[in-house]
Amino acid sequence: MALEIRTFGDPVLREKCHSVEGMNSGVEGLARTMGDTLSAEPGRVGLAASQVGALRRLFVYDLGHGVRCFVNPEIVEMQSEYMVEEGCLSLPGILVPVPRYYRVGLRCNTLSGHRILFESEGFLAQVFQHECDHLEGVLIIDRCSDEERRRALEEYREIEFQRRQAGL
Repeated sequence: MALEIRTFGDPVLREKCHSVEGMNSGVEGLARTMGDTLSAEPGRVGLAASQVGALRRLFVYDLGHGVRCFVNPEIVEMQSEYMVEEGCLSLPGILVPVPRYYRVGLRCNTLSGHRILFESEGFLAQVFQHECDHLEGVLIIDRCSDEERRRALEEYREIEFQRRQAGL
């Protein structure tokens, strides 16, 4: 069962998520349903709980090896900042250049309750930073220049207008 992905303008996307206290069937169920939702979006690799209206500190991702879930993630190491063009399920059709770190260390819990430090680089590090931003109520348009933000929002309004006109 796929959940509705919240899009720009929904106030839940601007909320900070709350820590998950203890693993239980509710957390596992949310992660499983989020994984199903992510899998229903071809070409997409990450989904934060806030994007489906749940203010819990967890996200799922899949780089083609199956859906994984991290709970209460926090970025604790960052190296080598660079600019990269990025999109978001909550701003469909929009790409903006954002600063990211090439390498990050992510401290988090697994669904089985283990506390781990997961080191990543490249695209996976980018995914982790993007999803952790969502857990803080931060969107990609908050990371780009004012000029890029204006351009992206104009483009988004046009896309949404066309979508409404088409009855989608």
